[in-house]
Amino acid sequence: MPGHLIRMPSFLVQISIPFVLALFHLVGPIPTDLATDGGHLSPCPGPEHCASNQWVVTDSSAALKQLAERIEATPRTEIVEQRANYLHATYSSRIFGFIDDVELSATDAVTLEARSISRLGESDLGVNAQRLESLSTTIETPEA
Repeated sequence: MPGHLIRMPSFLVQISIPFVLALFHLVGPIPTDLATDGGHLSPCPGPEHCASNQWVVTDSSAALKQLAERIEATPRTEIVEQRANYLHATYSSRIFGFIDDVELSATDAVTLEARSISRLGESDLGVNAQRLESLSTTIETPEA
């Protein structure tokens, strides 16, 4: 009938949103709380789409350099900013192109902070925590 709206079932709307996002590669806004504040990374706003960690390492500058090399060698990543004690990189998901921001900060000679946060969505399905766990295998920690 002319002038009448067709209502899609809600499950069709829910499954079509990721496809529309994929078509347009909507990456979401850059988080406003990036970079260090008082020498530390911002805390995660919630565990649903953000993960953070603090690693005790042998040498935080060397660890930051190792991680930068690993990130550069990882597909679909880009280092956005790199300073002596700070790194900001983006990771893009393979299928939908969703962007996650990863930050690393050498807060002192033996401490490295890490944070990975999704730009879009209410859940990252554990991807950010897995990413930080994977990155942690690159760095050298003091023996117990």
